[in-house]
Amino acid sequence: MTAPFDFAPLLAPGTPAPAVKWTGFPTYNFIGGHNDPKHLPVEALIEAATAVLRREGVTLATYGLNSGPLGYRPLREFLAGKLKGHAGIECSADEILITSGSMQGLELVNSLLVTKGDTVLVEQETYGGALTKLARLGAKVIGIPLDEEGLRLDVLKQKLEELKHNDVKPKYIYTIPTVQNPTGAIMGEARRRELIKLAAEYGVMIFEDECYSDLVWSGERPKSIYALAGGEGVIHIGSFSKSIAPALRVGYIVAKWDVLARILALKQDAGSGALEQMVLAEFCSRHFAAHVPKLSKALHAKLQTLREALAEQFGTSAEFGNPPGGIYLWIKLPDTVDTVKLAQAAQAAGVSINPGPEWSTDKDYARCRLRLCFANPEPETIRKGVEVLAEVCRREFGVPVRSSNVDKR
Repeated sequence: MTAPFDFAPLLAPGTPAPAVKWTGFPTYNFIGGHNDPKHLPVEALIEAATAVLRREGVTLATYGLNSGPLGYRPLREFLAGKLKGHAGIECSADEILITSGSMQGLELVNSLLVTKGDTVLVEQETYGGALTKLARLGAKVIGIPLDEEGLRLDVLKQKLEELKHNDVKPKYIYTIPTVQNPTGAIMGEARRRELIKLAAEYGVMIFEDECYSDLVWSGERPKSIYALAGGEGVIHIGSFSKSIAPALRVGYIVAKWDVLARILALKQDAGSGALEQMVLAEFCSRHFAAHVPKLSKALHAKLQTLREALAEQFGTSAEFGNPPGGIYLWIKLPDTVDTVKLAQAAQAAGVSINPGPEWSTDKDYARCRLRLCFANPEPETIRKGVEVLAEVCRREFGVPVRSSNVDKR
């Protein structure tokens, strides 16, 4: 028998540990960015796919669908209109680049701006995928604390001044200002304007991630930072993953052409998935405006189910807010709880959670915190999953059985 080939010595430096083989979703799945299956518009997507393929299916024979490398033009035209009405962004279809999910948008912006040793400013609690990508690049990541309105500009100014004194100019300030991940905060317009002014004063770009901004319960949100800045010094990314379906893998970048042209030159993938773009354009032009409020209503109800279950099972041992949108709840447990260890014990009991340190630059601060995604499980599954999680917390960390139940706002 031939001996197995040993390829380990050939691995590039910094290669991550091997992935664990997937064995199916857990019974109580509170991780990732999965959405509500009952509100996935399957029939409308089938109709959209049939209509657009019958009308334009022959264009699949060419790269770019006769729309060029920026992506399917009808989708970009829809986005230009949607972004104007939703976020106040004035842009043309030619200032939008379709990407394979917002993660590719992150990677492209990093490829354009960041090399090993560069400094990047981020929110202290932020998207774990962004932190992972920056770590792989060898960037120096500095976390800025948050309050109930998001990024604390007093601390940001202090850090920018300190860096300037040391002749260091950060490559960008990464922020999720509209339904922040994981906290759910929404930055007000006054603070957004102040952030733009501060970034311009120190000559630093703003990287605005708005992947969750469609899911605001009230349907009202401040103008995007990109809009308030007139697009100057700002790169904006978004996604259809949370508003339609994560598996479709369609995101986008909005930037002035001088910046977008540089990003486009880096996107050497022969174009993002064409069929997804065609179907989304067809669906969104007819149904997006009606679909999102229905989805938001269902998600808001699930959030309240999760909050009620946590109050019932944990009482005052779990601290959490009442986010104005999104699909996540950021929770603090007693200081004695290590959520990395909790995640392992909970997994064995069929409950998947995201431990706080994966979503923070301050691992000690986030040690007793966790993020739960409430979008995918049914209400009864949410309640039962929280019950099982509470049992694990009591068994592994001595979290008391319900102290007095207090509504955490």
